[in-house]
Amino acid sequence: MGGDYAPQSIVAGAVDAVKEFSVPLTLVGIESEVQAELKKFDYPQRLIEIVHAPTVVEMDEPATASIRRKKDSSISVGVSLLKEQKCDAFVSAGNTGAVVAASSFVLGMLEGVERPAIGLVIPTLKDFAFLIDVGANTEPKPEHLFQSALMARVYVKDVLDVNNPTVGLLNIGAEAGKGSVFIKEVYKMIEGRVENFIGNVEASDIFKGKHDCIICDGVMGNIVIKISQGLMESASALMRREVSKSPVAMFGAAIMRSRLNHIKKLADYSEYGGAPLLGVNGLVMISHGRSSPKAIKNAIKAAIREIEHNILAVMKEEISR
Repeated sequence: MGGDYAPQSIVAGAVDAVKEFSVPLTLVGIESEVQAELKKFDYPQRLIEIVHAPTVVEMDEPATASIRRKKDSSISVGVSLLKEQKCDAFVSAGNTGAVVAASSFVLGMLEGVERPAIGLVIPTLKDFAFLIDVGANTEPKPEHLFQSALMARVYVKDVLDVNNPTVGLLNIGAEAGKGSVFIKEVYKMIEGRVENFIGNVEASDIFKGKHDCIICDGVMGNIVIKISQGLMESASALMRREVSKSPVAMFGAAIMRSRLNHIKKLADYSEYGGAPLLGVNGLVMISHGRSSPKAIKNAIKAAIREIEHNILAVMKEEISR
């Protein structure tokens, strides 16, 4: 029931997922509304179950709503199903704060991890990078970013199949002595303790593909993502506006259409699915609030990949080590 286009986009994406991946799904939400959407599709009915959750945590409600006032919401019920091992992963495009709060409270944290962190696969000139944290922990301690670095490296290596991934710390300069007291402390903590740490990352280098894992606090990471999304949307609108002013430019754009569409696909968040919530004792995937059916399908695909790689067990072992 979460997201700007729920339940329509969620149900449509779930149907696409069961058709493509043949994976059994449980849709958690207001049963009558979910059933009404399902009737629009032809799909293998044995693969989709509905669990009724009568309330919804709205996008503008406080994060704690899912654990204090709305324990029967789709978020709370879905996380509880994961806790009870009635499902292997939980995917939500709803209120991010509510998902983080419910997951932390109901599932608990992995041993050795104090705060959760949201990781996100972002496109770069070489392939992709994994940015963490993008919004879960806005007031971290240095050890929280150190733990994020450990989790990010495990995720990129075991789920995204990057051999010996590099780790960088987002900062105002590449030199080791740059940044705030907090960032300097994080640098000292990561250096020598996180394998293949290659130092600071300047913001201008984020999308150049020099680093596989980029570590930052939740405020900085969220700002990076929001600026990037806004810049892409503005650049695209500006390009369309300027091209439309010239017949020659329009002709050139028509010739380049296939390449332009490929660039658009590389930068499209829906291609990368959801953002894993790392650190909690369960597989939780957070999708964008504006998720299309395609984005939901790919978030489910990303969750399946986590299950297949047994990422939770691998992460527990690495953090313990």
